Amino acid sequence: YVAAVYEHQSILNPNPTALVDRQSALELMGRNLDIYEQQVIDAARQGAQIIVFPEDGIHGFNFTRSSVYPYLDFVLHSQSVKWNPCREPYLFNDTEVLQRLSCMALKNKIFVVANLGTKQPCDHTDPRCPSDGRYQFNTNVAFSDDGMLVATYRKHNLYFEYAFDTPPEPDYKLFDTPFAGKFGMFTCFDILFFEPAVNLIRQYNLKQVVYPAAWMNQLPLLAAVEFQQAFATAFNVNVLAANIHHPTLGMTGSGIYTPVKSFIYHNMESYGGKLIVAEIPVITTDYETNLEKTPCRVSEKGNEQLPPIFYAEMMYDNFTFVPVWGQKGELHVCANTLCCYLNYRRDVLTDELYALGVFDGLHTVHGTYYVQACALVKCGGLSFSTCGQEVTDASALIDFQLWGNMSTPYIFPLLLTSGITLDFADHMGWKNNYCFISKNRTSSGLLTAALYGRWYEKD
Repeated sequence: YVAAVYEHQSILNPNPTALVDRQSALELMGRNLDIYEQQVIDAARQGAQIIVFPEDGIHGFNFTRSSVYPYLDFVLHSQSVKWNPCREPYLFNDTEVLQRLSCMALKNKIFVVANLGTKQPCDHTDPRCPSDGRYQFNTNVAFSDDGMLVATYRKHNLYFEYAFDTPPEPDYKLFDTPFAGKFGMFTCFDILFFEPAVNLIRQYNLKQVVYPAAWMNQLPLLAAVEFQQAFATAFNVNVLAANIHHPTLGMTGSGIYTPVKSFIYHNMESYGGKLIVAEIPVITTDYETNLEKTPCRVSEKGNEQLPPIFYAEMMYDNFTFVPVWGQKGELHVCANTLCCYLNYRRDVLTDELYALGVFDGLHTVHGTYYVQACALVKCGGLSFSTCGQEVTDASALIDFQLWGNMSTPYIFPLLLTSGITLDFADHMGWKNNYCFISKNRTSSGLLTAALYGRWYEKD
């Protein structure tokens, strides 16, 4: 099928904490929706059957609970009401944004997925009802190609979004399409957690995911395109990911991902939005590539001079590292219960320092979650203290086999190359309780090769 995602540089309110009336809010959102409309027309002309827009794209961000209120549409989160906002605009008040999105879908005969702020009144009989008498949600909506509202999803894992409430239970929301079957949806930070992202995919055996995000890149392990691809590979799903484009805030990186191929956009230099349109296969069965078994050699030679162990902060976590020296070698490094092993070879020695790092513990900055990671990274400079820094360019072409005795089955294979481009592993999978990833010769200089494990039970 043909899919489209749009990385949108939203027109932002210069003072998001100021209180405005509904009319002014609609005016600002209308300017963003005008851009959306143009992209929908463009995508439909290119044959796209579905288009995905980013999180916060219509209203922007950094609101307070009261300043976001005029920007919120009313939406019923019940599956029982069949509603076409374009055809029945008068059914509910404060649904102008929904009406415009619905009409874009209807006029262009295309499925439209977008993210907006929504409100739902509640009263004191509901013990969870906020004191101002309303719920405010960060919400994805999906419209079918005839403008019907077919799914609403309320973001569960809020990322410092004080204007919004967490829904009482995780939403598991799917919608059906004639061209690719069922799609599931979740938003941005949700991708790092078991609920609802992983549970949704497992419970409904989903093969297609739509994913609006407003993701701030964090190298070396959590660049948007890097993790989006890893997610598609780890769960053997197609991911249609739309991110916001605000390079000054570190936000870029969208794509259409299959477990074996990606169409991506990552651009920190220029401004303006970007439409990606790609034809991808409908996944029906599980790829074998994720289950390949090739044995790992665990070195038994114990007595040669081992490189020094050192510690450095990476992604706000205290990693234990060993330097990757020389043209080839076998290394290992351990922390807590996790040991990481690396076999490597490179034909040309460049003046770049690489290191093999391990972390097994609770990550506590910008969210709390348990990580088990084995990572081969390029360091920022030539001293050990620069390992873990954000690096975007590299020249070393490295053959490697990386493996670790992970305690969780949820492993995201990261493979990032120079200029924030992606590569795919030759082999990955499990062998004798070790998870592994291997590659003969990356397509360009290696930035990061990692097994990023999420041990959800220990969150």
